[in-house]
Amino acid sequence: RENNIGVHIAKKLPSNPASKFIASIDKKSRLATSCNHSATHLLHEALREVLGEHVEQKGSFVSPDLLRFDFSHFQKLTHEEIRKVEHLVNSRIRQAMNLNEYRDVPISEAKELGAIALFGEKYGDKVRVIKYGSSIELCGGTHVQNTGNIGMLRILNESSIAAGIRRVEAVTGENVELMLDEMKDKLSKIDSSSERIDELTDELNKSGAK
Repeated sequence: RENNIGVHIAKKLPSNPASKFIASIDKKSRLATSCNHSATHLLHEALREVLGEHVEQKGSFVSPDLLRFDFSHFQKLTHEEIRKVEHLVNSRIRQAMNLNEYRDVPISEAKELGAIALFGEKYGDKVRVIKYGSSIELCGGTHVQNTGNIGMLRILNESSIAAGIRRVEAVTGENVELMLDEMKDKLSKIDSSSERIDELTDELNKSGAK
């Protein structure tokens, strides 16, 4: 949006700009993006609960494929902390909390609701509030109608991107399923390799015994 006007970006100019055009949404891509976006809200809240209220969002990125969430924190997350965060997020996904959306709310009223303003965002006199349970944030993006639509969240990695700033990358929904399929395939190959190694070891032991 530029100057509060929706702008569509095209890959190329049409041969006849005077023609009529239909703008349509890729529903699968939109849903995947919505899942990742709503998950960042749940992730933000979970990080604050596990690590402390000093955690503040410092940036984010959502696409149909993954989400990135940057936040203030002073040290690397432990394996146990990452697991706690995942479990908190997934428990709230399973609660299937409905979206409560408040549009054109005065900024003062939004703050009274307890809404968290996101880093780097510019807000007008009236804002949009997105609420899932106890997660309340000012946000203008696309979201799922129910947290159950997200399916599941899995954190891929956690890293440092600047002094005092950490980054979490994660996947949700169908991409978690695809990731688990890939992991299962790798484990199957490892099991097959282990069985073959055992067979070769037995053969060597038997030939040595002779």
